[in-house]
Amino acid sequence: MRSRNGLILIAGLLAFMLPANAIATEPFAKVGTFAMQFLKLGVSARATGMGSAFTAIADDATATYWNPAGMVDVTRTDVSLNHTFWPADVSLDYATAVFSLPFLPGAWGVSMRALSIDPQIERTIFLPEGTGQEFDAGDMSFGISYAQYFTDKFSAGSTIHFIHSGLAEKSVNTYAIDFGLIYRIGFRGMRLGMMIQSLGGKVDYDDRESKMPTLFKVGLAMDAYQTGLHSLQAVGEFSHPSDNVERVNFGGEYGFNQFFFLRGGFNVAYDTQGAAAGFGLRFDTTQTSDLLFDYSWVDLGFLGDTHRLSLAFSY
Repeated sequence: MRSRNGLILIAGLLAFMLPANAIATEPFAKVGTFAMQFLKLGVSARATGMGSAFTAIADDATATYWNPAGMVDVTRTDVSLNHTFWPADVSLDYATAVFSLPFLPGAWGVSMRALSIDPQIERTIFLPEGTGQEFDAGDMSFGISYAQYFTDKFSAGSTIHFIHSGLAEKSVNTYAIDFGLIYRIGFRGMRLGMMIQSLGGKVDYDDRESKMPTLFKVGLAMDAYQTGLHSLQAVGEFSHPSDNVERVNFGGEYGFNQFFFLRGGFNVAYDTQGAAAGFGLRFDTTQTSDLLFDYSWVDLGFLGDTHRLSLAFSY
């Protein structure tokens, strides 16, 4: 009965989301008209190595970004540090931890994110070579997440992000909310995940309002192969951004003895992102703790390549 109720709830939510698909009939995408684009940059090497199709999996500390509903699958305290080498000397750092509290139900998470660049030379029309001064620019956010099982197969979670964006002497502050669901179908490890990302208010840059880059995603993951020391997980995902056309992500993860992982994926209908690949290593540091290292590479077309490194520790 609980499973049936969970399916009814998911069907209802999907029906509620369907009007958003009508946006797809618009004659053009609203590229460049929404603010806080750094919120859409994937944060972990494991997820991006699988083509960023991670909404239905999200079973580690980075679930605070990809889908907070997956935090309930983190059975120990899990800490993850992630660094992205973005083109043009731009860096993205993401630190997160997922844990449980003995006096409160569910899973909790905290996260911090920062997009930064090196100081830039201040230039004007009359001094194109520079004024002798420099300026900084960057974005950062701090998030608090919570997730809980509602049945033995259905979980939901949410993250509230407090966001700061600065450029030279100008800065704005705002917030965004993520909400995710995961339903465990019970056949071959299949998981259905849904996510609404970056719901929030408008931000005002010099009396010019900009909207948040809200994103709706739905994904399906399954255990495609499982025998002995070998496993293969396949995942696909559809996303509808408020400021671009619909996109598809798909990928997979091969695991050997829960020690070595090989990943690959592809981003479809993106302006630059295409093929993705990566690998991971898991080390048992003690009987109750693990250390994980992940790397991913993503082809950004004419922008070059981007590389991500992740280091996680669970205990």
